[in-house]
Amino acid sequence: MLSPTQAQDRAAALIDMARAAGADAADAVYSGSSSESVGVRLGNLEDVERSESESLDLRVFVGQRSASIGSSDLSDAALKELAARAVDMARAAPEDQFAGFAAADLLCKGPFPDLDVADPGELSPTQLRARALEVEDAARAVPGVTNSEGGHASLTNRNFALVTSHGFAGSFGGTMHGISATAIAGEGGGMQRDYAWRMAHHLEDLPPLDQIGHQAGTRAVQRLEPSRVKSGQMPVVFDPRVGGSLISHLIGAISGNAIARRASFLLDHADEQIFAPGITIHDDPLRRRGLSSRPFDGEGLATGPRALVENGRLTGWLMDSAAARQLGAAAPTGHAVRGAGGSPGVGASNVHLEAGTLSVAELIADIEDGVFVTELIGHGVNGVTGDYSRGASGLRIVKGEIAGPVAELTVAGSLLEMYRALTPANDLEWHRTVNVPTIRIDGMTVAGD
Repeated sequence: MLSPTQAQDRAAALIDMARAAGADAADAVYSGSSSESVGVRLGNLEDVERSESESLDLRVFVGQRSASIGSSDLSDAALKELAARAVDMARAAPEDQFAGFAAADLLCKGPFPDLDVADPGELSPTQLRARALEVEDAARAVPGVTNSEGGHASLTNRNFALVTSHGFAGSFGGTMHGISATAIAGEGGGMQRDYAWRMAHHLEDLPPLDQIGHQAGTRAVQRLEPSRVKSGQMPVVFDPRVGGSLISHLIGAISGNAIARRASFLLDHADEQIFAPGITIHDDPLRRRGLSSRPFDGEGLATGPRALVENGRLTGWLMDSAAARQLGAAAPTGHAVRGAGGSPGVGASNVHLEAGTLSVAELIADIEDGVFVTELIGHGVNGVTGDYSRGASGLRIVKGEIAGPVAELTVAGSLLEMYRALTPANDLEWHRTVNVPTIRIDGMTVAGD
């Protein structure tokens, strides 16, 4: 895997090759990673995996025509052939009046902020195995746990570089430590499983391993002997580990690309009050050690904090340059993201829903009959209409108290109505890309017995 500096140099060389082959403009993206993980099960070594990958993706423009192509062979001969093929493909492509780079005067010039996303320490396979054993042992030690699907520990290094023919060049690297455990409780047909995991750029930011393992075991035991709930309308409370998905649906709906395609349930709600007053949702790509922090976006524009929702009101769309042109906006918003090949997409970074003022106990205190969802199943969400229907399991709430596990139910509603009825607790968590506290939504439809 190339270093960030080497990756930037290689991308710049590919740009030169593309221009020499006849491209009017081009950009190149390098993405490389190396990962090592160790898994154990029932105290024995289960697997050791080591993987490395890298690719260099090129996008070229010939007038208003463009094409994208990528390669994992980074030799001069391969890249020269890649550049020539990309130009030939672009000449045969249809014109796109909205395609193109961000304006040169909007490019981030640096120096780029240090987001502290790279841990200089290394972990050997022996150390990873010891960590995996420790987290699994903690899960198996929970009374009621009868089996294990294992513990895993991993370390990944990633490097990224972006170079454009109109003046941008930047790169950065990062690390990611991961730890997880999956426990099984009960016997025979009554067995239940659950898990716990954490990821962080720096090893020191992970919680104690026994805490993660204990959480996995406790969650599995908590699911034993689930009951069914009667169908009807009732309050539904979402645990933070699943509540973030509600905000992810919002992020997809405010993508400029979705708005330009008229494929969003928020299409006619720009700058409107879609949450209750007091609800604020932030996006902060410059958060130090944030899981999705980045110093520049996928087009070379500067990134910065922004409120996606402020005091309940939607603040606008997230746009790359193509979406901004199509929507007639003055400028893109610095939310372009790049994957493996192709044009930029649109996405947020480190997102969080501000905490409310009520504790979880206070949040559920007046619920006579409801459910506390800890797991969501399936993909029954329509991003065009906002219709929401997902399988779920979790805990029953009776007279303001947790009253045991429930399973085989469906929670349904309309995302717009759900957002208006959303109330956050004060237990905001900070270890995901979308961070939320416990969330209560009244008036949802629950289908059970």
